[in-house]
Amino acid sequence: MKRLFIFISIILVLAGILASCSKSSGVKFVVGDKKIDVMVNGKFFTSFLYNQELTKPVLFPVMSPSGLTMTRNYPFKKVEGESQDHPHHAGVFFTYDKVNKDGFWNNTTTPPQIKLTKVAHVIEGQKGTITATMDWDGVSGKTLLQEDRTMVFIPGIDQTTIDFTMKLTAKDTTVVFHDTKEGMFAIRVAPWLKEKGHSGKYLSSNGDETEKNVWGRRAKWVRLQGNDNGKVAGIIIMNHPESTNYPTYWHARGYGLFAANPLGQSVFQKSRNEKEVKEYNLTLQPGQSALFKFRMIVYEGNLTKDQTDQEFAQYAATK
Repeated sequence: MKRLFIFISIILVLAGILASCSKSSGVKFVVGDKKIDVMVNGKFFTSFLYNQELTKPVLFPVMSPSGLTMTRNYPFKKVEGESQDHPHHAGVFFTYDKVNKDGFWNNTTTPPQIKLTKVAHVIEGQKGTITATMDWDGVSGKTLLQEDRTMVFIPGIDQTTIDFTMKLTAKDTTVVFHDTKEGMFAIRVAPWLKEKGHSGKYLSSNGDETEKNVWGRRAKWVRLQGNDNGKVAGIIIMNHPESTNYPTYWHARGYGLFAANPLGQSVFQKSRNEKEVKEYNLTLQPGQSALFKFRMIVYEGNLTKDQTDQEFAQYAATK
């Protein structure tokens, strides 16, 4: 009888542990005032911020699985010793500077502004999904573009993945994205992850290393990896084959801006002294759309090029 009691007690304890793990595993959302906190396996991962004072919605901060801060604090917080350049580089963001005559990239005040108009879906589970709609409003107040965005948060072993899908649709006027380096899908990284003066180092799917060789070139993916007090971690940005002007060009800077920019084509070609320079100037007639798809992986540990190639192959096969 005593052995049976002990056996039952062990079963109940294990059941409790499993139930507790089940409650904390996967992705959960905490909807607040003009923000949605993203919890991954019971830990804070990031917040989707969209208050009307921001020039565009952002994800900030972004944390690694064990709690390393992957994003710069500024402009949300001023931290001693941290750079305060480029205040428009805030967390993870998606925007562009030359949309007709409006600059949506460099502005720190409104207008222009990318405004969230609706959060359509917030779905929790082993994966978590946020679906939202934004309006790209120009200086005149007129809406130039509607953005339909889906963000899928995927927990993994020592990593968290976010799949971004953004569809931009011209409203009632023709919209031209003039070639510029100032775009498009970006993160401003924490100081320890910078390449300039710190431990970070860029690597592309082409095998190119460092800002000098990665910047302004096409690549399927780029990795930025560094070391924070003995812990190796990094960020990978991948460009999906269905995305506009794939594979994207890269606006990856040593001072901490890590951006994929498929629309700055001629600027990058000129800067790299390519023989054939061709303007892209993406043009959308009213009702026409362009699709942009990126995967961001926030990870811990060392990821080799071969491992990252395998990760990309899996992503490229998704729809």
